[in-house]
Amino acid sequence: MKIVLVDTNILLVSISPRSPYHWVFRNLIDENYILCVTTDVLEEYEEIIGRHMGFKVANFVLQIIENAINVELVTKYFRWDLITQDPDDNKFVDCAIASNARFIVPNDKHFNILSNIEFPKVEVISLDDFSKIMKHE
Repeated sequence: MKIVLVDTNILLVSISPRSPYHWVFRNLIDENYILCVTTDVLEEYEEIIGRHMGFKVANFVLQIIENAINVELVTKYFRWDLITQDPDDNKFVDCAIASNARFIVPNDKHFNILSNIEFPKVEVISLDDFSKIMKHE
């Protein structure tokens, strides 16, 4: 199952083994889903993780992501610009479309607009719904 973790904060809070959201990172390491990323997405992951946890942790996490066999580095050839409230979030939508990801998992209300867009269809699910899916697959 291909997904895009939209909100970098989801990845950020899942890194620590003490976090209640560590299951997200653990399932990535255990190859239970395919994480789709673009260069833009990786740069944001590095920036946000580095800002909150330090650049050594950011580099370590990026090395895990970049070397994991269940991470798909996607090249996007078109910008859809579907989110107008926060245009910076479009990098995640474009990644989901270019990779044909099954889900986009945000923790941000700006992505709610995607449920009203017929084409290209991007299925948005909450972190709680993603948790339920991971427990059943």
